[in-house]
Amino acid sequence: MTAARTTADRDRLRLLTRVARLYHEKGVRQPEIAAQLNLSQPRVSRLLKEAVERGIVRTVVIPPAGVHADVEQALAEKYALRDVVVVDVESGSGDVTNALGSGAAAYLDTTLIGGDVIGVSSWSATLLAAVQVMRPKRTQVADTVVQVVGGVGSPEVQMQATRLTGRLAELTGADPVFIPSPGLVGSPALQQALMEDPGVRAVHDLWSQLTVLLVGIGTLEPSPLLRRSGNSLGADEQEDLRRAGAVGDVCLRYFDGEGAAVESGFDQRIVGIDRADLLRVPRRIGVAGGRDKAEAIRAAALGGWVNILITDLGVATQLVRD
Repeated sequence: MTAARTTADRDRLRLLTRVARLYHEKGVRQPEIAAQLNLSQPRVSRLLKEAVERGIVRTVVIPPAGVHADVEQALAEKYALRDVVVVDVESGSGDVTNALGSGAAAYLDTTLIGGDVIGVSSWSATLLAAVQVMRPKRTQVADTVVQVVGGVGSPEVQMQATRLTGRLAELTGADPVFIPSPGLVGSPALQQALMEDPGVRAVHDLWSQLTVLLVGIGTLEPSPLLRRSGNSLGADEQEDLRRAGAVGDVCLRYFDGEGAAVESGFDQRIVGIDRADLLRVPRRIGVAGGRDKAEAIRAAALGGWVNILITDLGVATQLVRD
């Protein structure tokens, strides 16, 4: 390389650095840089681009405390998820439910923008926590909020399932649609009869139109809310599913440790969305956390039961390492 070439390169690097510092450090706008250095504005734009390409300008993103962007990205890439939100649980509080509820509320607040048909599982304390802290939208951001699992249960907890769906509809400006049936009935014959009922059939027809599905992720051990509702399995049925390899469920549809569906006669007693309709929903948001649910959450992600995950830092870190 000749001395003239070296000098020319050094002069160009000097110009690139000067333009970059004026723009990025001093906050000078491109037209003003052009006037100050007697350059055309298009040339200033090209010089700024070249400064990035040559490593003179580097963008550094520093996540604030409580934001776990690296873990979220690693989890999304490992499990082929569309999006991940990782929330902190205050040390020693053990209050995973409220932390996840706040995270879900914030996520919905920023991602519901209009025209959605939202399906929601009926018996989730975490989702109930989300709608209790979610802010009302100023404009309508959803057309319909519909239950995807029968929401009729014992009177002591019935109001919670109704409040979950009704409150989410109120917050988003949508119409609420309820399933006039329990989520789990005593026999396949009764399930078939209910699915042919005009009221239940009308809800069923909406499931193929869902654009968003908001669900919890369960384990074989039913949550207190589900158990009290009367829509949970008995001990013998739980044991049968365990022997079949089941580790968790979404909307009472059970799957094994790799996310594959576990078929059983129990499926024919569910009044709720089936696996095919569930997997057709474009945005399937799972909200779950706690170490006891880590295996079920992992399986739900592997099987595509959810493609957007909101979980806590402990579970997220464990899933990235697994």
